[in-house]
This record gives sequence, structure tokens and C-alpha cells, in this order.
Amino acid sequence: MSRLFGSVRARATLAATLVVAVALVAAGAAVLLSLRSNLLGEAGTQAERSARDVATELAVGTPYADLSLDVDDRPVQVVDEDGTLVAASDDLERITGTGVETVEPRPAVSPDGTGDADDGDDDDDAGEPLEAGEIGERTTVSDGSATIDGDTEDYRFAAVPVKTEDRGRLTVYAGAPLSAEHGAVNTALTVMLIGFPVLLAVVGWVTWLVTRRALRPVEGIRREMAAITASEDLARRVPVPGTHDEVARLASTTNETLAALQTSVERQRRFVADASHELRSPIASLRTQLEVAAAHPELLDLDGAVEDTVRLQHLAADLLLLARLDAGERPADARVDLAALAREEAGGRAGVSVREDTGVAGGVTVAGSRGQLGRVLANLLDNAQRHARSAVEVSLRRDGDLAVVGVADDGEGVPEADRERIFERFVRLDAARSRDDGGAGLGLAIARDVAVRHRGTLTVHDAPAGGALFELRLPAA
Repeated sequence: MSRLFGSVRARATLAATLVVAVALVAAGAAVLLSLRSNLLGEAGTQAERSARDVATELAVGTPYADLSLDVDDRPVQVVDEDGTLVAASDDLERITGTGVETVEPRPAVSPDGTGDADDGDDDDDAGEPLEAGEIGERTTVSDGSATIDGDTEDYRFAAVPVKTEDRGRLTVYAGAPLSAEHGAVNTALTVMLIGFPVLLAVVGWVTWLVTRRALRPVEGIRREMAAITASEDLARRVPVPGTHDEVARLASTTNETLAALQTSVERQRRFVADASHELRSPIASLRTQLEVAAAHPELLDLDGAVEDTVRLQHLAADLLLLARLDAGERPADARVDLAALAREEAGGRAGVSVREDTGVAGGVTVAGSRGQLGRVLANLLDNAQRHARSAVEVSLRRDGDLAVVGVADDGEGVPEADRERIFERFVRLDAARSRDDGGAGLGLAIARDVAVRHRGTLTVHDAPAGGALFELRLPAA
């Protein structure tokens, strides 16, 4: 059960069904209330019409015995000012809701048989003031019940006042049955109780089908991702539906992630393979020299062994630094004076000069790691000296909010087609030169990675002297 309701499809179906259920209950309640209100209003209108018909007869002096009190078998009462029932419908056995529960009229009959004599001069102190022969405009409505000829029903009663010349102020109570209202409301309620569950079942079923169809591409993506995980084949891609919706964008993003992961894994594999290859040469050379020295101490090439050891140490340091950069190591947030750092790195190097623009005479400061930025300048200077004919120049200037360090040589330069390739790891453009002269091909890769970690860039252009110009651009602090 938990697995069923843990699916998006089940939750969407349940949510849609609940929303429709709440809407149906609210709409059904509103319909029932409106229907009941309209039917009660109609019953009140019918009761008022019956009461006014009797009041009209009283206003023109019709005797109680001749009143039309039994029309449509509806309960009618006529009450005088003292609350005495003076006329009522035949067969009326019980009544509630009018305030007068007696059903047997008790009129005080005058000698002429028309009831109490009244001179009509008394002031009407209670209720709406009326003149003799006038029917009141105000109608009071109430609910109650009545039993007529053994049948008990609910009624809506209307009370209409009337002023007569000889019998004073009278009140006519007439009722209209509420059986139609009760029947209509009960029928509507029954229809709702039967129809709403059916409608909710249809909504749930349709939502389930629609959700299944909408999530079918997601299930395809899941299956393909599971297959990719099982096979470890990062060259595979998930299917992209042609719907141009969120699912299609999810599939496209997933494929982009797989492509980036594949590139990263391939780069890591190449890095491991190249690192193993680069480490094999100095280690093998050092082992050979040590084995020869162990067998023939007089043949020990101590300088060569030290050189191989130093080269192996530098290569290991480069590999460790690249590993830290790949792991996302963030540079320190220290203040570094690039001008002072450039002079420090250039000092003691033959043929290297430093030129500072007037705008950086007071120094140019950036935020970052002094050690890593010093490593960038050292690698650029090593590369420039390796390819320069006679001179290397380090220049410092500001370009807006950027600090720019340039390292230029007068060598042969870098072909335009290789200006991005040289920043790849273990890349050496001159395949014929020895590893001892050319290095492992990690210096420029490290320099660019450090520049990127410092929110900067490292590019290569043509130098004014015809060689290569490497420009390091960093945000000035």
C-alpha cells in the first residue's frame, strides 16, 4: 500500500479525486440550499396568496361561515385581536407554527349572526395601522405542521392582517404544503449520493490513465538510466519525447549530464593513463641507475639520479595539485600583489624583464592564493623560457576592473589551431623533443585550471616580438 501511494501517478490521481470531491460537495450543497430556498419561497408565495384571498373576503364583510377556507385542502385560521380562533378549515385536527394551536373556532356571535359588534373606532395599537376594509401589506411567514383529515404534513404559513368594519382587526393564517420542497430536495440529494461516487470513480479512472500516459516517458528515462547504471556504458542516452514539455526538457538535461559525465570519466581515464606513462619513465630510469650502482658502484650517475628524482618530485607535485583542483579545492581569499609576485618570480631568471604600466605603479591586488598564483606565473615563465630565442617579458596593466599579466617570448609562437589544445593535460606540441627538455605537459593545464578557480582566464595570442603572448586576467580586488 505504501509503495502504491508512494508513486506520483497514485498521488496525482488521489489529489485530483479529492479536489473534485470537495468541488462536488461544495456545488451540491449550494444547489441544495438554492433549491430549498426557491421552493420555500414558492410555498410562502402560495400561502400568502391563499391568506390574502380569505382576507379580501373578510374585508368586504363576508360572514365566517361563508369564507372559502377549504380550497385545496390547505389549513386556514382566522384569529381576532384577542388571539381567539374565530374561523378555521374543516377537518383541521391539529396545527403548529401559527401561534394559535386551537382548531375549533369560538366566535362571539351577535344577534344578526355576524359576530361581535364593533364600532370600528378603537385605535389599532398593535402591528401595522389599518383602516376599516383595508388589508395589511406586511406578511409574516413561519414554518409548522398541520393534520387535516388524518394526514399530517409540514407547511409554510403566511399571516396577513385585515381590518373589518364590524369585527375589528383580524389575522388570517394560511398554509402551503412543503411536501414538494421535501420531495425535490430528497430527490436531488439521492441523485447526488448516487451520482457523486460514480463521477469521482470516473475522474479517478481518467486521471489514472492520463497520468500513466504522461509519465510513460519518465518511466522510459528511468529504465534507460537503470540500464546505463548496470552496464556502466556512459555512451548511451535516454529517449527524448517529442512533446516539448517538462519531461522532454528533463530527458535533454539528463542526456547533457550523461555527456558531461562521460567526458569527465574519459578525461579521468586519460589522466590516469598519461600519469602512469609519465611516471613510468623517471621511475624506470631511477631504478636502472640504482641497480647499476648496486652492481657497479663506480658507474653510479649521481647527477642523473638526482635529476630524475627531482623530475619525479615535480611531476608528483603537479599531479597532486591537479587532483586537488579537480576535487573543487577553493583558493584562499588572501590579498595578493601581482606586481610584487611577478617581480619575485622573474627575479634570478636570465633574459626575463618586468614592465609595469603607470596605472599599476602602486601595485595591483587580486584575491586568491599566493602560492597557486605564483605557480601560474612560474609555469608561464618556464614555458616562455623553454621556447624563447633570447628574451622574455612580463607586463602588468589594468583593463577596467581586471588585472592583466602578460608573459611574452620571442620564439616561434603557437599555431592558431593549437592555442586551446596546449592547455590540455600531457600535451606537448613538439613530439620530437625529449621529455627532459619539454616537461610532462602539465604546466599550462595547471595554470589555466588555477586561473579559472580564481574567476579569471588564461589565453594565448601572438606577441609583438613574433612569439607567444600568454595573458592572465583576474578580477582586481
